[in-house]
Amino acid sequence: MRKGAKAAVIGSVFAVVVGGAGYGAYNVVTSISGSGGTGAGGPGPAPVRTGPPSAGEVKDTSRAFFAAWEKGDAAEAAARTNYAASAEALLAGYRDDAHLTGVRITPGAASGDRVPFSVRATVSYDGKSKPFSYDSELTVVRGETTGKALVDWKPSVVHPELKDGDTLVTGESASPAIEAVDRNNVVLTKEKYPSLGPILDALREKYGDKAGGTPGVELSIRHGGEDTGDTTLLTLAKGRAGKVRTTLSASAQAAAEQAVTRFPESSVVAVKPSTGEVLAVANHRADGFNAAFLGKLAPGSTMKIISAATLIDNGITTASGPAPCPPTAVWQSQTFHNLTGMQPQPDATLSDSFARSCNTAFVKYADEVKVDSLTNEAQQRFGLGQNNWKTGIESFDGAVPASGGPDTAANLIGQGQVQMSPLNMASVTATAMTGVFRQPVIVPRSLDGRELATAKGLSAGTVAQLRAMMNRTAVSGTAAQVMAGLGGSIGAKTGSAEVDGQAKSNSWFTGYRNDIAAAAMTQEGGHGGQAAGPIVAAVLRTGG
Repeated sequence: MRKGAKAAVIGSVFAVVVGGAGYGAYNVVTSISGSGGTGAGGPGPAPVRTGPPSAGEVKDTSRAFFAAWEKGDAAEAAARTNYAASAEALLAGYRDDAHLTGVRITPGAASGDRVPFSVRATVSYDGKSKPFSYDSELTVVRGETTGKALVDWKPSVVHPELKDGDTLVTGESASPAIEAVDRNNVVLTKEKYPSLGPILDALREKYGDKAGGTPGVELSIRHGGEDTGDTTLLTLAKGRAGKVRTTLSASAQAAAEQAVTRFPESSVVAVKPSTGEVLAVANHRADGFNAAFLGKLAPGSTMKIISAATLIDNGITTASGPAPCPPTAVWQSQTFHNLTGMQPQPDATLSDSFARSCNTAFVKYADEVKVDSLTNEAQQRFGLGQNNWKTGIESFDGAVPASGGPDTAANLIGQGQVQMSPLNMASVTATAMTGVFRQPVIVPRSLDGRELATAKGLSAGTVAQLRAMMNRTAVSGTAAQVMAGLGGSIGAKTGSAEVDGQAKSNSWFTGYRNDIAAAAMTQEGGHGGQAAGPIVAAVLRTGG
């Protein structure tokens, strides 16, 4: 959600025009220097104040800041903050780039050092004007060196959706508006499908000019990233929307949207294995980040799909071959464990250990795979980790580096240096069930003729074994409870990934049903079946 900046950087957007909210002058508490007499025993400078700002300081500092902001005095308002240079640039751009005038700020009741406030202003550009209002909040802190009470500067003080690197601009939109439609010509809007908001912005940025629309006049947040669209805050004059057809399915998208709301910090992607088309993408996150396409997290035991394929394709074992499951396994001085309560199974086959998600069975094979075996399997057969996917919007291609040391074993169980997104794991599942890597796309290739990534895929024998193991996992293994009641051809794999500093592991789950494959991730969601699993099952029930 950060687009290339065409105006000043978020430290650079916010001035104001015309003021007069009637705050007048305020006595701001500051450190006062003493007279500093030169004679012996003369008074020295007063000590710098320390500790949290008092209620009086919070009130005086915030209101002096508001009064200067209202007057359009960027320098004076910025001087009331602890990062004056960044604040002045942004406050100046508020007037000059965003064309916001007639600013009126109404503070709410302070809560300690926090002051909520509402802003009313007018956006005026090229003879067109509209009112604009929103709520925000600031915090008053003690200056580290001066001891003064100062506004703790963040771009979100100016507008709650602003982040570092963003700019506020009013003018002809960077890209014409689009009407995005699904595979059956159903219109997709962020009002009906909230988590599509940043994705629709990105599609507009990339394909608006190609879709035949004309730009409107808007107040927008121009983000600082490379391949993300502007976020429109207010439309002064509408342009003509061009139509952009996507591969999404409105029914699958609706199910995905509803499913992710059950668990905070969740993301899901569904794809059509026979074509690689993305059917649904949804995120439920406080930061609005498209983790479904751009997340970079250890996928836990869902990685065992690629690891099992590596063992099979390198002739190390087979689905019916040995993969003993001891209580612990040691690789290069690092001890690996299974989930609490898992009983050892010394005579287990690879299918047994896959269905139970036994970590130690895979770790035990670390000395039989080469350092780059898993990397080669991921790249050459599953199309991962080569930075060449062109989905239609920005996406992450997965990373399976050739890591030596303990990470050789850790990578096999989806820890170590392996990083994936739900998009990557949905693609892995699609490849495992069809044997063909089809690079995921969210808009048809015919729209722009872009070259898609390729890989040689899997042999029929390997596919048969993977599907049998994933079906067993879905019917009687760790995914059975989640997949219960789903008919047709089904398969699944659970995963949980421990991340340093988190109280709970990240929950991962991937599965397929007929011609739909889906993968989900819930940060700090626990085991795979606890959070990510129900999300995937809800999407699979739609049938695409």
